[in-house]
Amino acid sequence: MNIVNFEMEEWIDPTGIIQGRRFEFLLDVEVDEEDELYSEAGTQIRMLVGDEGEGPYIINYFIIDKKDGKYIELALEEDEEQSLLDFCKAKLEQEG
Repeated sequence: MNIVNFEMEEWIDPTGIIQGRRFEFLLDVEVDEEDELYSEAGTQIRMLVGDEGEGPYIINYFIIDKKDGKYIELALEEDEEQSLLDFCKAKLEQEG
């Protein structure tokens, strides 16, 4: 799985109820044709990442078929999750 494009947005909690920071990453990924996640139109992962001061962690993620915007009801493997989280951590460090 290769990340070919991404967008990142910080979610601001106007109420102050949520502790720490929250981010949404939209990751366009390239996967092998044999992979269950493969879509000819492309695959996107919407990943919600939190950081409460002890390092970023995955809150949740959704796998999306870019052809029709529908969710793919599959889970990533543990190493895929870690790889995506590492990417998100690196981008957050770049942002400061």
